[in-house]
Amino acid sequence: MRAPHRERNDALTAAGAGALSAGLALSAGGAHTLGAAGWALLLGSAVPLAWRRHSPVLVLLAMVPLLALYHGGDNLHSAPMPQTWIALYTVAVTGRPLRTLLVGIGVTSVMVTVVLALSAHDGLELLRISGWIVAVLFCGVDVRIYRQYVASVLERAERAERTREEEAGRRVAEERLRIARDLHDLLAHSITLIGVQTSVASHILTVDPDRLDRQAVAASLDDIAETCREARAELRTTLQVLRGTGQEGGDGADPEGPLPDLAALPGLVRAAEAAGARVGLQVRTPAGRLAPATGAAAYRIIQESLTNAVRHAGAGVRVRVVVEPAAGALRVTVTDDGTGPVDDGSAPGFGILGMRERARSTGGTLTAGPRPGGGFEVAALLPFPPPPEENQARHLPAHTHEHAPEREAETTS
Repeated sequence: MRAPHRERNDALTAAGAGALSAGLALSAGGAHTLGAAGWALLLGSAVPLAWRRHSPVLVLLAMVPLLALYHGGDNLHSAPMPQTWIALYTVAVTGRPLRTLLVGIGVTSVMVTVVLALSAHDGLELLRISGWIVAVLFCGVDVRIYRQYVASVLERAERAERTREEEAGRRVAEERLRIARDLHDLLAHSITLIGVQTSVASHILTVDPDRLDRQAVAASLDDIAETCREARAELRTTLQVLRGTGQEGGDGADPEGPLPDLAALPGLVRAAEAAGARVGLQVRTPAGRLAPATGAAAYRIIQESLTNAVRHAGAGVRVRVVVEPAAGALRVTVTDDGTGPVDDGSAPGFGILGMRERARSTGGTLTAGPRPGGGFEVAALLPFPPPPEENQARHLPAHTHEHAPEREAETTS
C-alpha cells in the first residue's frame, strides 16, 4: 500500500490483466462470438484495477456490474478471470479475513446467480471455476498474515535496537557520573590536605623565624609530597580508564585497577592526621566477603567526610569513624566536633550530594547534618547480602588512632 510509483504499477497491472483476458478470449475462439459489447465489457472490467491499491473494495464493486453484464450476455465465462482474481487478491491482502470472506461469498453468489439464470450448464461450469476464486482469497489472506508477521519482527528488532541504545546511553551517563564522583573525591581530598599542610608549613616559617623547627617543616613538606604522589597515582588510573589504555596484566588483574575498600582506611586516617586532625577509627567487618562496590562506597564516603571535617573545622578537630555491620547493612558513621560547613554565600559544593549518590548506587541511604550537641555527623547504611547460615560471624580487630596530647592510643575490638 506504500510502495513507490504505485499508481504507475497499478496502471500497468490493469493493462496486463486486460491483455491476458483478451488472449484467453482469442484462444477460445471469442473473436467472432464476443461482439463489440462483449469486448468492451471484457476490457472495461480491467480498467478499475488502475486504482486497486487506492480503494480495493470500490474497485471490486465497480467491476461487479461490468462482469455481471458480461456473463449475462452468455460470453466466454473464463476470459475475465485474470482481473477478477487480481481484484479479489487485492481485497484479501489489504483487509481483514471477515471482510474477505463476505466479499468472496458475495461476488461468487452474484456471478453464479446471473449465469444460472441463463444456463444451468454454464452456471455449474462457473461454480467449478469459482474454486480458483476461493484459492486466490486464501492466498491473499496468507500473504497478509505473513506481511504482518514480518512487520512485527521488524518492529521488535527496531524496539530492541532502541532499547539497546537507551541502555548504552544510560550506562554512559552512569559511568560519567561515577567518574565525576571519583575525580571529585580524589581532587577535593588531596587538594584540601595539601592546602592544610601548606598552611601549617607557612605558619611554622612565619610565626617565629628565630626558632625555626626545621624538622616540623620537613615533615609537612614530606606529607605534601606523599599526598601529591597518591593523588597522581589515582588520577593516572582514572585517566587510563577514560582513554582505554589500561591493559590487563599477566596475572589477570583488573585493567581499571582495584577499587578502594575498608583495608585502605588507615591511609586516609594518616593523611587526615597529617593535616592536624585527631581521628579515631573503629572498623568491624561483616562475616563473608563484602561486595567491592559497597567497600568502595564506604571508603569514598569516609574520605569525603574527613575532607570536609579538615576543611571546615580546621586543625585540631576530633573525628570519630565507625564502620560496623547492622541488620544486613554496613553502617558507616563519621562524627566530628567542628562547626560543619559555613554558609558564606558561595555556591554549595557537591560533597554531600556525591556521598548520597554513592550510597544510592549500592541501594543504601545517607544522612548528613549538624549534631544536637555540636559538631557534624554523616551516617550511611549500605546493604550487603547476608552470609550463609553455617558461617560464623567474623570480627576483625578494629583500630582506633587517637593523636591527642591528653590521651594515649587505644585499641578496641
